[in-house]
Amino acid sequence: MTSRFVDRAVIHLAAGNGGNGCASVHREKFKPLGGPDGGNGGNGGDVLLVVDPGVHTLLDFHFRPHARGGNGKPGQGSNRNGAAGESLELKVPEGTVVLTPDGEVLADLVGAGTTFVAAKGGRGGLGNAALASRARKAPGFALLGEEGEKRDLVLELRSVADVGLLGFPSAGKSSLISVLSAAKPKIADYPFTTLVPNLGVVTAGDTVFTMADVPGLIPGASEGKGLGLDFLRHIERCAVLVHVVDCATFEPGRDPVSDVDALESELARYTPALGGDLADRPRVVVLNKVDVPDAAELAELVRPEFEARGLRVFEISTVSRHGLRELGFALGEIVEQYRAAQPPPTPTQIVLAPPAVDDAGFSVEPDPDEPGGYIVRGPRPERWVRQTDFGNDEAVGYLGDRLNRLGVEEELARMGAEPGSPVTIGDHTFEWEPSTPAGVAVRMTGRGTDARLEDHGRVSAAQRKEARRIRREGVPEEGEDAGE
Repeated sequence: MTSRFVDRAVIHLAAGNGGNGCASVHREKFKPLGGPDGGNGGNGGDVLLVVDPGVHTLLDFHFRPHARGGNGKPGQGSNRNGAAGESLELKVPEGTVVLTPDGEVLADLVGAGTTFVAAKGGRGGLGNAALASRARKAPGFALLGEEGEKRDLVLELRSVADVGLLGFPSAGKSSLISVLSAAKPKIADYPFTTLVPNLGVVTAGDTVFTMADVPGLIPGASEGKGLGLDFLRHIERCAVLVHVVDCATFEPGRDPVSDVDALESELARYTPALGGDLADRPRVVVLNKVDVPDAAELAELVRPEFEARGLRVFEISTVSRHGLRELGFALGEIVEQYRAAQPPPTPTQIVLAPPAVDDAGFSVEPDPDEPGGYIVRGPRPERWVRQTDFGNDEAVGYLGDRLNRLGVEEELARMGAEPGSPVTIGDHTFEWEPSTPAGVAVRMTGRGTDARLEDHGRVSAAQRKEARRIRREGVPEEGEDAGE
């Protein structure tokens, strides 16, 4: 039967786009010069990862890896703002680690309700009512909404367990967790019976801890051999590692000491993604199946060897339940000591990091692909370019004013830029022409136009009106004034 447990998934997320702002002028009878009344666009919805105790696997993301937040609505006239897009919450199990495709850890989600913003929604564009100023009393343009963030992320589930059971296939790990807890793992007399990690809750006196049964490890597991590589991540959070040794095995060349040495070698080669070193975790050796006479003799023989290494050794039998009570209380004691040694949890601190005094918020560098060209980088210039409607001259002029106020033109002049030099900001390339210093009132022109962009080559509203009149009345005769 195919396993329904999935502990790794690649997801493709797209947050919602922001709504466009509205360019509108208030029109009402007996109220001339009503002024701009275009509303702002709504923000796009985020994509959130939320820890849900009722979710135990990443199976849903395996079959539905694509998710998208809701788009913001555009603004409307009469100062009506667009509605924000609906955020999308994706439920993940506790212990989920969020990574980039390159392996960088972005978040470790532990604790019910823990939330991580996996993709940020785009900002809504401002309407012309919000863009009005003393120099531009009735803007004939509005800002466009930003696109939502698009990300590919890797989700990996690392079990939240206090005790991790390690051992070769058929060492008796599943049987041990089944008798110490209420877990019901699959148990059979052939190797690799356990294909998924099993979790069980164990009570030892006043101590309650969780135990994870990791699928059987074999030499070479850290390099991808067998099933171990896929499930070694589930022991990264464990407070204590338990070596379960089969003392009744009939395989040639195997004995308890060599089994433990082989497993320790694999643990030393594995590098936890969450940091730390598995070598620092306490170890316990469990000699299993001592209800078999030959196994009991072998356990007595190898016990001094493990004790000489400073390891605590327990002889148990899951069939006769010999030594299980002592093992449970010993593991509870080690878990309590580990918990007491951990630093107390600190509340989340809000860190305010204002920009440095000398931080201009952008940088200008020569364009390596365009001789004499320059590239402007920075979150604000790139965002402003994305929000600009380049089919509207007034919007382009407003962009130039914003860049000038930020100091981009001054920096370009300092870097040696000349009129006509290609300047790239984001996905757009311009021919740089020094403009009037920002903040100076510009000559009033028609809505949607800018006096500084006369040589734009686009058809004006007056030209479109004249062309429409000509189509209606016919082409004027040669020598006849088109306006007559």
